[in-house]
Amino acid sequence: GSSGIGHWRSMVSIGSDINRIVAWTQRCSFAYHADEAAEVDALNDISCAIPQGEIAILCGQSGCGKTTYTRLLNGLIPGFYSGIHMTCGIRAGLAPVESYVGQVGSVFQNPKTQYFNADSTDELAFPCENTGMSPARIRQRVHDVAEQFHIRHLLGRRIMTLSGGQKQQLAVAASTMLAPGLIVMDEPTAMLDPVGRREVLKTVHKLRKQKKVTVILITHYMEEVVDADKIFVMDHGKVVMEGSPKEIFSKVDELKSYRLDVPQVTILADELRKRGLDIPKGILRKEELVEAVERLTSENGEKK
Repeated sequence: GSSGIGHWRSMVSIGSDINRIVAWTQRCSFAYHADEAAEVDALNDISCAIPQGEIAILCGQSGCGKTTYTRLLNGLIPGFYSGIHMTCGIRAGLAPVESYVGQVGSVFQNPKTQYFNADSTDELAFPCENTGMSPARIRQRVHDVAEQFHIRHLLGRRIMTLSGGQKQQLAVAASTMLAPGLIVMDEPTAMLDPVGRREVLKTVHKLRKQKKVTVILITHYMEEVVDADKIFVMDHGKVVMEGSPKEIFSKVDELKSYRLDVPQVTILADELRKRGLDIPKGILRKEELVEAVERLTSENGEKK
């Protein structure tokens, strides 16, 4: 009811139209039973809201609750938690798991464990077949998605012969076959070399240009978060920092306190500022630092 929405709005700062929120979490907690006596808190009273069409990053040390949160997003832990969570209008724990089909796509860490077929074209067709789409529509959809992600050269190939980066590109494309509103990616580049990582990130940013697709990405690589819309830093099952990349990376010491890597250029800019140079906070790219230093030197030259 409307009173419930008002209550949620007060719990989570939304700052935009309620209908644009794709993932909405209010005071959720979840614990794994380690043994008879002990419980491990994976999510600890977590509240957040992620709007439509954004790339949101979850980062934090291993064991901080990132993966558990994605399983709340895609319905893989539908019960056994406290609080309220909604994904694409689906209330977790109340709706059947199959209601997530076509609403949420998932890409996992290990390319080898997420395929159902030996052939790449069959893999793209698989979600459509499961929902009873006609063969003609399936062929058209496979063609359209392959064009969109520039992976036509990967069609009709044995998946095991593809590189790690190509496998993950295929996995991202397969996750979009039913045109979901949300794609959840759990460290999709963790097992890839730098070239494979770049291939997958390009594919992720193509998603953003699509009609209002939201991407929630877990990563350990800080260079991957620079182009995101929002970053959530997690620690011991809580969201401890939240903001744009510029806002988050302007707090270098706080990030380090959560044992997170910070891009080298951000650390260098922070050190220069600590030594008295007028360098802006939250520098994320080499070009920004070069520009800031050039501006300083030209200003100093004018003063002389």
